[in-house]
Amino acid sequence: MAITKDMSIGEVVQKNPETIAVFRNYGMGCCGCSAARFENIEQGAAAHGIDLAALIAALNEVVG
Repeated sequence: MAITKDMSIGEVVQKNPETIAVFRNYGMGCCGCSAARFENIEQGAAAHGIDLAALIAALNEVVG
């Protein structure tokens, strides 16, 4: 299943722990943060000023 911008950060990390490194590499150390439970990837990227398309591509690359 492909990772999309609408998925919650917590959901992605729970199902694919290997994505934690990607989030951290993009400056999103929020994987354990309470916001990760309800914030989707698009919202998290916007809050951190991260290129959403690049982040999604990197996440999907790491999960294969």
